[in-house]
Amino acid sequence: MKKLFSKGNQQERLKFIGWIVGFVDGEGCFTISLHKNSTTSFGWQIMPEFILSQGEKSREVLETVKDFFKCGYISVNHRHDNHREDLYRYCVKSQADLRDKIIPFFQENALLTSKKNDFEIFSKVIDLMSKKEHLQLKGVEKIIGMIGEMNTKKKRQMILKSSETIR
Repeated sequence: MKKLFSKGNQQERLKFIGWIVGFVDGEGCFTISLHKNSTTSFGWQIMPEFILSQGEKSREVLETVKDFFKCGYISVNHRHDNHREDLYRYCVKSQADLRDKIIPFFQENALLTSKKNDFEIFSKVIDLMSKKEHLQLKGVEKIIGMIGEMNTKKKRQMILKSSETIR
């Protein structure tokens, strides 16, 4: 691993960066969840996450990505669903790490699939949150609208209506 990232091995580093981009294009997810939270001003907490998932046999690649970005954590999901092994998730939730490490990497090394659109929206939401706009009703409404534009499997319902929250 150290040899791969040495200054004298720039060509291998570029190949590895390309591998990360392709891996994230195939297996990654930029997601923003809304969690009901009565301690927040509007009753909802906005939770951005960058996630990569792999089966137990391929956990090592998640460790490699974690080592590369120098942030995040790996957890196990014991639900097998249609898999015969535990699923592992590499996850970055820290807004500082998302803003300072993950987003700049993918701005410099563009995704090629439809995840590019999700990433662009994700980046804008992180920027709004960095400016503390998520602490104002207009900012929350704007972010919810942006989340609705992301590629999701489920249609999102409108969460806020005027100043009341609905489900």
